[in-house]
Amino acid sequence: MANGSRGRRPAGSGTREAIAAAARQQFATLGYQRTSLRSVAAEAGVDPRLVLHFFGSKQALFVAVVDLPFEPEQVFDRLFAAGTPGIGRRLASFVLSTLDDPHSNAVMTGMVRAAASEQDATHMIRETVTERLLLPLARRVGREDAELRAGLVASQIVGLIMARHVVGIGPLAGAPGDTLVDALAPVLEHYLTGDLGRGEQPALAGAAPAGPSRPRSP
Repeated sequence: MANGSRGRRPAGSGTREAIAAAARQQFATLGYQRTSLRSVAAEAGVDPRLVLHFFGSKQALFVAVVDLPFEPEQVFDRLFAAGTPGIGRRLASFVLSTLDDPHSNAVMTGMVRAAASEQDATHMIRETVTERLLLPLARRVGREDAELRAGLVASQIVGLIMARHVVGIGPLAGAPGDTLVDALAPVLEHYLTGDLGRGEQPALAGAAPAGPSRPRSP
């Protein structure tokens, strides 16, 4: 009865679920940084070693229990309600407004931090973000190269989260949301709807333009 005297749950049926529920609650209320494996274990009433046993690390625990802070299909319906033209600005506005919400910001920055620091978490986050969010978004546009377009959009959004909210690069971290929407909108619009130019090779710097061939002098 040693576990009972310490008020801890024994390792058995329901333990993993109790840990997941406690972690979900703490990540939502405290954010990624302030949540620890010990605090989750205390909330769940288990030995901290059981958290490591079931999930392996804080990053893996986060990815396992925290989902996107919005329902992708509902967001897509709103983004495409006015048609495809202007999708870049609407997407940029949605991204910035999502990151302005403290809870959503904690989830999204936590995902980026986890993906940057742990290989297993990287795979899980890539599956979540790509399969549930970016690829369906690109496919709705109906242009070719949906996977490439999704990857390009991801490069902008993940880069923005990392630079503005994780690293905190000065002018970008303090820039008004409207300014960033104006800057991101044409880039996202091009990535989703524009010509990616995959069949064209860039001209070499300093090379003369090609002209009609002339016969050599005898």
